[in-house]
Amino acid sequence: MRPSELLHPRPEGLYCPPGDFYIDAMRPVPHALITHAHSDHARPGHGAVMASRETLAIMGLRLGEGFSQTQQEARIGEWLNISGVEVAFFPAGHVLGSCQIALRWKGLTIVVSGDYKREPDATAAPFEVVPCDVFVTEATFGLPVFRHPDPHGEVGKLLVSLQENPHRAHLVGAYSLGKAQRLIRHLREAGYDRPVYLHGALEKVTGYYEEAGIALGPLARAAGLPRGSLAGEILICPPSSLSDIWSRRFAEPLTVAASGWMRVRARARQRGVELPLVISDHADWDSLRATILETGASEIWVTHGQEDALMHWCLGQGLAAQPLHLVGFGEEAAEDAA
Repeated sequence: MRPSELLHPRPEGLYCPPGDFYIDAMRPVPHALITHAHSDHARPGHGAVMASRETLAIMGLRLGEGFSQTQQEARIGEWLNISGVEVAFFPAGHVLGSCQIALRWKGLTIVVSGDYKREPDATAAPFEVVPCDVFVTEATFGLPVFRHPDPHGEVGKLLVSLQENPHRAHLVGAYSLGKAQRLIRHLREAGYDRPVYLHGALEKVTGYYEEAGIALGPLARAAGLPRGSLAGEILICPPSSLSDIWSRRFAEPLTVAASGWMRVRARARQRGVELPLVISDHADWDSLRATILETGASEIWVTHGQEDALMHWCLGQGLAAQPLHLVGFGEEAAEDAA
């Protein structure tokens, strides 16, 4: 049996014909399974949606409670039968609630990773290796240049800057789902106990993280503060806000960006980032390769990202590999969420 009989790309997204459902559909479909709540994977307008409890809750916060006609919680690690196809969700380590989706049918197992990372992260359940025949992986950072440093060392750079620039407000651009909350948690682990100020766009999702039992310490709203405030303090905002006129109201703002893309210094300079922090919620080159080998898969499909280098490496390992060229995946990650 060919794997494409169980799963193959369509304009709407990855489609499973025997189960009659899509995974991370880009367009409204009758039945959609969702890996996580970032907007390049979770879209509104589907008929029925299945996802982890956290992903469903975050989709409701970001898209509105009516984002689909019906919702069904997928229990982690529990196999379900959908029209003869066995389906299970396993942790992906990307953000809170993120999952890989495994399909079993007629002796074949395919695992769709969604976005994932392998670094320890107190704000997301750790990635779980699922043995499979076909592994469908991302490749956002699928080039040898992308080897992520220890995030604690990167956070240490921010704390040093606070000591050296106590007269300046430190505005940190970090994506509102996942990166912002992880950064706050790293700050707490480093012993930073002052309030962390939040842009309004981060408040709902961060509040949900706290409701889910993730301790983030004292937080404060940035809205309504007088001009020239927050000297020597940390304010986390969406990356796009760093260049907005809003950012100029604070005390001599020092712009910081937390992203895997900050490994590319030219990108940091183009965006006017004074302090780039290489902190990513995606697997780097080494993690991508290690994960592929750990799954035991003989065939690798690449959904989005730096496909060519990763496929070349796979072929060198004796693995079959092909790009899926899925339109829409990675758009959010490329700008802010990486």
